Amino acid sequence: MKKISMFEENSFKDGGLSRLLVHDSPYFKILNFNFKAGQELPIHSHDIEGQLSIAVLEGSGEFLGENETTIPAGPGDVLISEISEPHGLRAETDMRVLVTIAPPI
Repeated sequence: MKKISMFEENSFKDGGLSRLLVHDSPYFKILNFNFKAGQELPIHSHDIEGQLSIAVLEGSGEFLGENETTIPAGPGDVLISEISEPHGLRAETDMRVLVTIAPPI
């Protein structure tokens, strides 16, 4: 087993989102992204098979999808989608999210 203290390992950056690779294996990948208020991960997709989840740990914002679809996102909310489906995120307040990708890209 291993323990990662994400709040200690990954801070917020003024110049852009902050990223921490929490875990990487042949089975899944876990990433922590920290966004300052107003920062975003633009809508994008991956041309592979698999699924992803985006769990909001702290803060609030919106999940972004194709055709300008937005879904409110706050602590405890989890977005689950095919990794090939367009997805993104916009932070309204400082925001921490945990992203899981299976299988990893």
